[in-house]
This record gives sequence, structure tokens and C-alpha cells, in this order.
Amino acid sequence: MNGKMVDTEFIEALASKAPTPGGGGASAYAGVLASALASMVGNLTVGKKKYADVEERMQAELVELADTREHLLALIDEDARAFEPLAAAYGMPKGSDEERAAQSAALQAALVDACEVPLEIMATSVQVIESCVFMARHGSVLALSDAGAAAVLAKAALQAASLNVVINIGSMDDAERAEGYRNQMEDLLAAGCAMADEVYADVVKRLS
Repeated sequence: MNGKMVDTEFIEALASKAPTPGGGGASAYAGVLASALASMVGNLTVGKKKYADVEERMQAELVELADTREHLLALIDEDARAFEPLAAAYGMPKGSDEERAAQSAALQAALVDACEVPLEIMATSVQVIESCVFMARHGSVLALSDAGAAAVLAKAALQAASLNVVINIGSMDDAERAEGYRNQMEDLLAAGCAMADEVYADVVKRLS
């Protein structure tokens, strides 16, 4: 990495005028950071006699966090792939009735994946938040602030991904499908944000 700790390829691509990676990819990336930070808390806890009673659960959480991290990394690419047909549909000709019908059909089909990928990012971010709850309660007190920071990052990932759902369901003709996606989004937001806020408040209280 040319002597740098951070590989900036993704960051530079995100900062460019290219449409992808965009908000969805950035959301997943934030979730990756949250998962990694929560894993650090776990890795600082395992093997310590003081936390022997949670050793087995801590090991299991680390395995789950590694899985969520891998999944979120894959979702960065999936989000970019989901955007391609959406962008193509928006660029289709609309001069005749036939062209408008074809454009509309392509757009409606593309909107499905454009909603389902960010919803998956949201669901996975909630899983990370659940791990943050455990890390804050049972992880090494030396890394308590890191558990709180991980929860904040995971909440950001959750909320940021929801915006992709909002914008895409707004273009859906299928009102029932759009409502279903909205309900999924709102349920994930409600559950995840409440947990993350609780972790943050608890960490601030214990650190003060």
C-alpha cells in the first residue's frame, strides 16, 4: 500500500464524479468499519481471565462479525452492480409510446434490486449493532469507547443505506411492493437506531 496504512482506492473512487461507488457503497463501507472496530473490542477481550465467563460467546461474536464484514464488502460491489441497470434505464430513449413503455418496464425492474441491496446493507448493519451491544456490555472496559464508536458507525451505515431505499421506492409504480420495502426499512431503522443510541448513551455514562 505504498507505505500507507489505508488503501485509498475506494475513497478516491467515491470522491470522483463516477456514479459508483456512491451512497450505498459508502453505507456498506461504514458498516465494515463498524464491524472491524467491534471485532477489535472482542480481540482485546478474548483470552483474558477477567472475561473468562464470556469467552465462548465472545469467540462466537468474532466469527459473526467477520461474516458480516465479508458480506458488507460484497455488498459494496453488489450496490454498484444494482445501479448499472437503473442508470441504463434512466438513459433509455422516450420519444415514442413504445420507447416510453420499454423504458418504464426496464426502470421498474431495476428499482427492485436498487431497493433490495440497501435493505440488505441495513439488515447487516443491524447485526453489527447487535454485536456492539454485546461488546459494550461484556467486552474489555479498556475498549469501551471503541464499542460505542462502532455502534455509532453502524447506525450511520443503517441510516445512510435507508436513503437509497427512500429515493428508489419513490419511483416505483407498484405501490404494494413500495410499501413493503418502506415497512422493512422503517422496522430496521427503529430497531437498529434504538439499540445504537442505547449503546452510545451507556458508554458516555460509563466513561464520564
